[in-house]
Amino acid sequence: MKFIKNTSKINEQDDASLIASYQQTGDLEVLGTLYNKYMHLVYGVCFNYFKDEEQSKDAVMQIFEELIVKLKVHQVLNFKSWLHVLSRNHCLMALRKSAKNPTVAMEDNFVENGEFVHLDIDNTKETQLTIMEKCMETLTVEQRTSVDLFYLQEKCYKEVADITGYDMLKVKSYIQNGKRNLKICIEKNSEL
Repeated sequence: MKFIKNTSKINEQDDASLIASYQQTGDLEVLGTLYNKYMHLVYGVCFNYFKDEEQSKDAVMQIFEELIVKLKVHQVLNFKSWLHVLSRNHCLMALRKSAKNPTVAMEDNFVENGEFVHLDIDNTKETQLTIMEKCMETLTVEQRTSVDLFYLQEKCYKEVADITGYDMLKVKSYIQNGKRNLKICIEKNSEL
């Protein structure tokens, strides 16, 4: 009788050891091995946003270049998820730079909108994200960090507390107040 191992656990361990090795040595071959496992997923994310094969291929290479720096300074527990967020953010920044129409009215419940969490966006949602990004800058450092980790990087309260060093009750407070302040700012800017 054969036993089937939990391959997702093995992949996470492999990813963790490759990350640790890269962070210690800076060996680009190690990073390339890690990235190669997920390159097809990165391409899929990019193609979903750009709808252009060449632009998506270029983005895959640019994201690898970002990894060279970012993986050295970030503590990554789940590389696949973290890479997905990094890829998505890269695409959004590229789309934001090329956006021609900077402002449109926003939905009243934008911050709590389920589509926002998944970021399946079109140009209107891209504009909303631009407004939200500007509003994020108005939050205190603690609120901005906590909101970013909780909503954008999809960390739980405990992970936010561990990463930031903030007390768990403070984290909950920063997230709640940050969300409220963000919503107020977004509503104010959408009226302009």
